[in-house]
Amino acid sequence: MVNQILKAPEGPPSDVEGIKERSNYLRGTLKEQMLDRLSAGIPEDDNRLMKHHGSYLQDDRDLRNERQKQKLEPAYQFMLRVRMAGGVSTPAQWLVMDELADKYGNGTLKLTTRETFQMHGILKWNMKKTIQEINAALLDTIAACGDVNRNVMCASNPYQSEIHAEVYEWSKKLSDDLLPRTRAYHEIWLDEEKVAGTPEVEEVEPMYGPLYLPRKFKIGIAVPPSNDVDVFSQDLGFIAIVEDGKLVGFNVAIGGGMGMTHGDKATYPQLSKVIGFCKPDQLYDVAEKVITIQRDYGNRSVRKNARFKYTVDRLGLQTVKDELEHRLGWSLDEAKPYHFERNGDRYGWVKGIQGKWHLTLFIEGGRIADFDDYKLKTGLREIAKIHKGDFRLTSNQNLIIGNVSSQKKKQINELVEKYGLTDGKHYSALRRSSIACVALPTCGLAMAEAERYLPRLIDKIEEIVDENGLRDEEITIRMTGCPNGCARHALGEIGFIGKAPGKYNMYLGAAFDGSRLSKMYRENIGEEEILNELRVLLPRYAKERQEGEHFGDFVIRAGIIKATTDGTNFHD
Repeated sequence: MVNQILKAPEGPPSDVEGIKERSNYLRGTLKEQMLDRLSAGIPEDDNRLMKHHGSYLQDDRDLRNERQKQKLEPAYQFMLRVRMAGGVSTPAQWLVMDELADKYGNGTLKLTTRETFQMHGILKWNMKKTIQEINAALLDTIAACGDVNRNVMCASNPYQSEIHAEVYEWSKKLSDDLLPRTRAYHEIWLDEEKVAGTPEVEEVEPMYGPLYLPRKFKIGIAVPPSNDVDVFSQDLGFIAIVEDGKLVGFNVAIGGGMGMTHGDKATYPQLSKVIGFCKPDQLYDVAEKVITIQRDYGNRSVRKNARFKYTVDRLGLQTVKDELEHRLGWSLDEAKPYHFERNGDRYGWVKGIQGKWHLTLFIEGGRIADFDDYKLKTGLREIAKIHKGDFRLTSNQNLIIGNVSSQKKKQINELVEKYGLTDGKHYSALRRSSIACVALPTCGLAMAEAERYLPRLIDKIEEIVDENGLRDEEITIRMTGCPNGCARHALGEIGFIGKAPGKYNMYLGAAFDGSRLSKMYRENIGEEEILNELRVLLPRYAKERQEGEHFGDFVIRAGIIKATTDGTNFHD
C-alpha cells in the first residue's frame, strides 16, 4: 500500500510514461515494425520500448553527414545487450556470442562495465534471428535496458572465489526473480503463442505495475576487500559480510547513481548510503520492496530527476529506510563492519579453491576484436574451444578465464602466448586502471570520443608518468563521451566527461576504493590543456605524496580540489 504521507513529485507525466501506458505491457507495435522493410529504423515510441527488450536503435555517426548529403536515412543499426548476472559465461556461450558478432554484428564484442556482452551493428532484419540464437544458448536480453532492474553485478574477484560462487548464485536469483512478468519479449522475438483454448488472462506486473519504473534501476553485490562493482554507484548495493569463512549476509546501501546533465545543477552523481544489514534469505524481499518504493515515489514527470538517488535525497534517507521496513514488516539489523581496499582487477594467473586457476586478461576499452597486430578475438575463440571452466566478464571491462585445471592451464597458456593475449603487466598501472564507454560512433548521446580516444591520450600521459617514476602507481582514469556515466567517471581519480568534439570536463579527487566522488577541476578543455594540467599535477604527486597515498587522496590533502563526499555538493 502506498503511504499517503509520502508523495511523488507533482507535474504532468513525461512522454515516456505515456508510451509505456499505451504499450500493452511493452509490446507497442514492435512486432509489426520489425517486419517493415521500408526503413532500417523504427519509430521513436517503439525505440523507447525496445530498451526493455535489451536493445537501442542507433546509427553510425561517422556516416551521418555523408548520408544526409545523399538524402539517405541514417545508417540505422541496433545495439543488443545480454542479461548475464555476475558476468559469468560458459565457453559454449562465449563461442555463440563470438559467432553472432561476425554473422550479424560489426565483428566485435564489447565487454561492458555491467559485466555483460554488448553487440553493435545489427540490422533490423537480423534482430529476431540474433535474439533467438542468443536464447538458444541459454542467455537472453530481457531487461538488459529500460525502466526496470538491469543486469545484476557481483564480485568477480578470484581471490575469494569460494564466496564468489555463493554470491553469484544470489545475484543470478535476484536477476531472475526481478524480471518483468510480461510475455511481450517471448511473443515478439521467440514466437510464443498462447495455448489454444485457454481463457484470456488479464496481464499484470505484480511488482512493476503497468508503467514499470520511472527510470532504470541497478543492483550490484560487492565482496570486500574488493569493490570492483563500485557498489556505491548502484541504486541498490549489497556488501557481502563474511565471518569465519562463511557468508552471513549483506549490508544494504541505497541511492547511488552516476548520471547527470551538463549545466543542470539539479542533476548529479551520487553515492549510495548503508542503511543496515540483512541475511541472505532476506535479499530478494529487500530488493523487491526497495524497487516498489521507487515505483511509487520516483519522479515520473522529469526523467532527468527520475533515478532512485533523487527519490532518496528528496524524501530523506531515514524516511526511505522507515518506509522500507514498513513494507518488509521487519527491521534491518545494524550494519556490520567491512573494509574496501580497491575497485580494480587483479591481473595474471591466480590459484583459487579446489586447485583451480584463474587468468585475468587486460582488455583495453572492453573491445573484443581482431586488430592488425593483435588477434584477440581469434585467440579467445580458440581458448573457448578447449576451456572447461567459465569466463567472467569484470566490471572493469576485463576478462577472467576462470576455473582452469592444472592440466588445462598449460594448454591455455600456450594459446595465450601464441596469440599474444596479455594480462597488461607490461603496460603502465594507469592504463590497466582505465575504463571508457563506447561513445562515438554508435552512441546517440555521445558528445565526444571515449573508447577510441582514451588509449591515445594515455599514450601521452604515460610519458609524464614514466618521467616521474609513477609507472607502477595505480591511478583510476575513466572517460565517458557524455555525462550519463556508463564508465562511472565520477568514481575515477582522474575523470573526463565529453562536452564537445575533442573537449572534456576534467574531474579529480575520487577515492581509489570507490567511496568518494570526484569534482570538476577544469571545464571544456582539449588534449593540450589536459596534458599541461597533468604535467603539473603528476610531478607534484610524485614528490609530495605520503607513503601509500593514492592520487585521489593527495589532490584533496594538497588543497588542489575539495572532497565530494555526497552528490549534493558535487557542483559546489
